Amino acid sequence: MGVRREGREAAVQFLYQRDLDPEADRGSYYAMRGISPSARRFCDELLDGFVAVSERVDGLIRETAKNYEFARISAVDRNILRIAASELVANNGTPPAVAINEAIEIAKKYSTAESGRFVNGVLDRIRQTLAKPAPPGAPAAKPDSAG
Repeated sequence: MGVRREGREAAVQFLYQRDLDPEADRGSYYAMRGISPSARRFCDELLDGFVAVSERVDGLIRETAKNYEFARISAVDRNILRIAASELVANNGTPPAVAINEAIEIAKKYSTAESGRFVNGVLDRIRQTLAKPAPPGAPAAKPDSAG
């Protein structure tokens, strides 16, 4: 498995653990999981990126998954969407197609048979939303601090 895939999977798993135990900390998680230093650095980038834009990401997921109550999206799928959507929002050099494809593959590995299609649909709609220019007269979007 590549470093970036390992980092993405670890980020999703940490967010899942944090859903179960809000006091979970990365140090203990990394010690328990065992992760290469390179993957850990990438995982930290992803988690820090998500924290910086978490409200925006969760809002985008809510808007694009209109037929699904946010709290009822499986925890695995929700956290896969969060990591991938934060990559899309941060525009950190990862091509959107790569972020989406990685999320689909992680969903296929850790979630249900339908999750790959669900994750693909939600993330593609988020990608389209982010690619749309602001309507004339709309206030300019604030730059994200996810740097």
